Amino acid sequence: QVQLVESGGGLVQAGGSLRLSCAASGRTFSTYNWGWFRQAPGKERELVAAISWRNGNTYYADSVKGRFTISRDNAKNTVYLQMNSLKAEDTATYYCAARRGPNLRARVGEYDYWGQGTQVTVSS
Repeated sequence: QVQLVESGGGLVQAGGSLRLSCAASGRTFSTYNWGWFRQAPGKERELVAAISWRNGNTYYADSVKGRFTISRDNAKNTVYLQMNSLKAEDTATYYCAARRGPNLRARVGEYDYWGQGTQVTVSS
């Protein structure tokens, strides 16, 4: 049974940092691309960052570019999202997801596996 489990969310003041982790189990994900999404109340789920399994290429939404960093550890089947200089508008539930296809800008429906989400709240 495949499971993706996020951790590291919490409450932080604006300007602070958090590091999210997503641990995968149930299969090997070394040939899967990873994405971090977020969803705020009343809004659609949006792609925040993605990383390629093949060459480590990354994609970032404009809203987080320069502040967030996605990384992965294939040996640990784990992907991370380092979030710095957090803003109130970063408040959302954050989800990790994995997919086989090469497109780093894949949409929500194109991902194969999802975690349950972790809440990030940034106070201003």
